[in-house]
Parts: sequence; structure tokens; C-alpha cells
Amino acid sequence: MTERKVSRSRSNRRRTRWAAVCGGLALSLTLGLQGVGLQGVAAAADRPVPPPPGRLLAAPAAFLGGIVHPEASPSGANDWSCRPTREHPRPVVLVHATWTNASSDWSMLAPWLKRQGYCVFAPNYGGAPGSPFKASGPVPESARQVARYVDRVLKATGARQVDLVGHSQGGGPTPRWYLRFEGGTDPAHPKRNKVHSLIGLAPSNHGVTASGVGTLTTELGLNPTVSALVGQAYADQMVGSEVNRRLDRGGDTQPGVDYTVIATRFDEVATPYQNQFLTAGPRATVRNILIQEVCPDDLSEHVSLSYDTNAAQLVSNALDPAHARPVRCGVSLPVLGG
Repeated sequence: MTERKVSRSRSNRRRTRWAAVCGGLALSLTLGLQGVGLQGVAAAADRPVPPPPGRLLAAPAAFLGGIVHPEASPSGANDWSCRPTREHPRPVVLVHATWTNASSDWSMLAPWLKRQGYCVFAPNYGGAPGSPFKASGPVPESARQVARYVDRVLKATGARQVDLVGHSQGGGPTPRWYLRFEGGTDPAHPKRNKVHSLIGLAPSNHGVTASGVGTLTTELGLNPTVSALVGQAYADQMVGSEVNRRLDRGGDTQPGVDYTVIATRFDEVATPYQNQFLTAGPRATVRNILIQEVCPDDLSEHVSLSYDTNAAQLVSNALDPAHARPVRCGVSLPVLGG
């Protein structure tokens, strides 16, 4: 991919955006963080309802909670006695982002989906036990861990298929590797697929540049050094990595899978955001959604998109298109969510 020269005005806008992000995080830490306060329930409402407005500090609160309790399940997730209903026959497996964990990434979406009547599961993968910064290992190994987890969910629930909802790496290369190389799909017999849908929030499809940082480390040959410090997932997600070359060879999709991409134009990690979008191959469907085209004032960036109630309604619509509801566009801020 040929990188364009960034103008001085564009650089100034990027610095301003980063200042706002950092300022928001500093504010959240200064004010002190309350728990997210979302509790899962066993029974679903008669009809799905839009998510309640998020608390201003929900995302940073969950992040800090995930550091303190890195192996905890988010509320509403990992009830191994759950059995799917006729209305929601497929369990939902939430796949977290790089350097996060299930608790820090899914403390809003997991209980909300549980309230709607889904069986919700959220693994920790790609990191050492006790470490709060998971999904840092090699993408192929993480995909194998997700594969084993999905098999466990199918066996426990008796379901034939699951739906995957992922954030960043968890919505992009890891599940796509699982679908293609680790048994998630059967291209010759798509009805035998283990996965019905893949819904990605800011997925790192086709490689990222991290607002130019990744481009710099790639061009300087520093990706192995950086990965030695922060994990192989860093190098695996860069534009032009071997993982991305293998994934993109032969097309973006697998037969029989319904793909949804939810991106934000303010993404500072999975850049350029257009790299997140997929092209449908044979017997697959793709919906590429830029959230600002649905909610023009949505300011979510890469980190906060999993705590954006506007995005949450889009996830619900993708899981159950027959009962899709209009998005009630609310305020969602960088880092803080909403």
C-alpha cells in the first residue's frame, strides 16, 4: 500500500484529536471511577429495546476493573447452563480487542445482550493467566484458542452455530483466521459452518497503520522489536504482515457467513478506517457501516466503540435483522463512550 503524504493541517487535526483523547482519559481518572452498574437477567423482554444511555465513565471504569480482575467474566456472560431460545437460537461469543480482556471490553454489551435473551459468552484469549493485557499473542494461536472455545460453547448449549461479535483484533484477523483455517466454516458445505455471523467493531481487517506509528515501525524494520515487548499481535496486524497477506489471499469472506463491519471515521488505531471494510465473496454477505453516517455527531474512536450505545444497537440489528430498530443517536465521546 502506498502511503500518502500527510499535510500539515491534517497533522494538526490529528494532534488535536489525540489531545482530546488524552484529556478525556485524564479527566476520567481524576474524577474517580464507578462500576458500570449493568446487571444481566435471565429472562428477555418481550421485544428487544435500544440500549440505555451509557454512563460517561463506563469505558475507563471497565478498563480499570479489567486490570484489577483480569480473569473476571463481564456481567451476563459465561453462564454455562444457558440454553438458547427459539427467538435467539445462536449463542453470542464476544471476542475482545488487543491488550484488553473480556471484562474490560464487554462490560456494557454482555449484560445488555443477556437482557435481550441471548446466551452470551466471552473468552479471555491470547495472553498469560493473570495478565490484564491479553490478545497479545500470535494471531493464528489466538484463533485456535477461539476455535476451542466455540466448540465448548456449542457442546454446552446444544446450539448448531454461534454468532461472533468482536472488537479490533477480535472482530478482524483472529476470527477471520478461525473461519478460514481453524474449522469455523466448511466452504464446501456452508450449512455445516460453526459460525453464522461475524460482527466487527473497528476490526483490524487488512492491516493497520496506527495513525502512522505502524507505518514507521514497519519501514524501519522495528516490528519484531516492538512485538518482543508488547506481543506478536502487534506485528501480525500491521499492513503487509504475513498474517494479513494470507487472510487476504482468496478474498475477504467465507461462504455462508454474514459479515457486518461497524467503523468510525475517528479511529486512531485501525487506520485508515477504510481498511476495516470487507468485500463479499461467493455465498457471503457484507454490510460495511460508518457509524457517522448513521449518527453524524458520534465521536467514538477505536477504544470507546465497544462502549458506544449507538454501535450497540447496530450490533443488535445485525444479530437479529428481522427485529431491527432505528438507532436513537445519543452522545458518545472519545475514550469515555456513551
